[in-house]
Amino acid sequence: MENLAFGVDPARSEKYSLRQSRYYALSLDISKLAGEHKKQGKRLKILDVGADGGVSMRHIEVQPHATNIDYYGADLKLGNVHKADKWIALYEGDFMEGYPDIPSDTFDVVICEQVLEHLPELETAVKTLERVLKPAGTLIVGVPIFPEGLHLARIYLVPLIDRLNPKAKFRSHVQAFSLRTFKNLLRHHTNLNIEQARGFRIISGGILRPLENHRWWWKFNNWLGAAVPGLCIEVQLVAKKPASVS
Repeated sequence: MENLAFGVDPARSEKYSLRQSRYYALSLDISKLAGEHKKQGKRLKILDVGADGGVSMRHIEVQPHATNIDYYGADLKLGNVHKADKWIALYEGDFMEGYPDIPSDTFDVVICEQVLEHLPELETAVKTLERVLKPAGTLIVGVPIFPEGLHLARIYLVPLIDRLNPKAKFRSHVQAFSLRTFKNLLRHHTNLNIEQARGFRIISGGILRPLENHRWWWKFNNWLGAAVPGLCIEVQLVAKKPASVS
């Protein structure tokens, strides 16, 4: 029998894969919101930006209130979307052009996980995340980060070394964030209110990977990620759009 991360994700075989734990975390948030909407007689409408592969959906669809969710997705290309029949609509296009086909003030939740680090230009993208959210809607957005100061080495030093090395590997990440600069990205370009920062993979991989089959190791890493998110490899921000923008 195939081992799947959190029982659903074929990307990793470890039961409590720290690399996939960010998707499990957002699935719990979204299930809770879906349950609250159900009590109000409403369905939760979510948009997954970077949906190709449907990783977020894999984790969300097994949660208790998943049947009260309407799924929408967007990506640069949509050739490999997981369980395509479950999506109400899919939008294909360049995030940096703002997805003009996606209506404003539409979604209760917007997910954008492991996307922004691949974009040369970020202002339009983060403004789009805010634009498509309903007033009082929730954004869950995640990126890889570096400890404060080390992100500068990734921005300036690593590209210089790569230019001098003819055998340098291709790097798809064109942005490098610290927790501070990631928060500032939202603060400078949106009116979103950051409510939570949580880190993932502070201690992971290598000889420690077998520990990711144990719940206690995952729980310990969750505790560390909440306590010192800026020292983690990945971070998620949970932010709210104001109920009304003056």
